[in-house]
Amino acid sequence: MIRIDSPGWGIRNIEHLVLDFNGTVALDGHMLGSVDEALAKLSIQLRIHLCTADFHGTAAQETRRYEMALKILKEPNRAQEKAEFVRRLGPMSVAAIGNGNADALMIKEAALGIAVIGQEGVSGPAIASADVVCVDIASALNLFLRPQRLAATLQR
Repeated sequence: MIRIDSPGWGIRNIEHLVLDFNGTVALDGHMLGSVDEALAKLSIQLRIHLCTADFHGTAAQETRRYEMALKILKEPNRAQEKAEFVRRLGPMSVAAIGNGNADALMIKEAALGIAVIGQEGVSGPAIASADVVCVDIASALNLFLRPQRLAATLQR
């Protein structure tokens, strides 16, 4: 668990980290090397979940070296399926990170939503739903390793 205590924003005890795959932690179906160290450290403190439609068919292979649960999306409305997944985990204990239109609802539903600007860009709805926007996934993940940075950004 990671505790984030920010004046005016409140206290959140984050137990689950839900990540989008392509465009967020992967590019063209392959995990970004910049996430390795942070994911290894965070997997000790958080339960990490990866939600993906797996367009490239590589998610299982690409994530096998990480301590995370893989959720392959099956429903036609992937945005709703991701949001429902966050609700089932208990939104007040979830942080969600994504970059696309299909991630906007899960970002909004989570206690802490982060939109990342990766090589695929970031959608307007993802930004509008986010509590925080980061320049890349490495920066977003590193915020959890230094939660006082999140607290400073989120304070009102």
